[in-house]
Amino acid sequence: MNEETKEQIVFLQQQLEWSREQAQLLEAIERKLIEMRELAEASLDSGLSQLEWESLNEQFQQLRNEVIELQRKAAPETLH
Repeated sequence: MNEETKEQIVFLQQQLEWSREQAQLLEAIERKLIEMRELAEASLDSGLSQLEWESLNEQFQQLRNEVIELQRKAAPETLH
């Protein structure tokens, strides 16, 4: 195996690892977004007390912040 082929293999392995990491981050984002949707749907219940609504809102905001952080991790370095 020549040097160029070895370099290509290393490059492709790095790209595969990066792709796996991106897939994991996107799956985590998807899970958080599903949770956010569930919280939003729960907030539509007109029988919620102010305290319950505020608790749902706090949870929603926490998930929002987590999604933003995951998006930053998923973004290419050139976008930072």
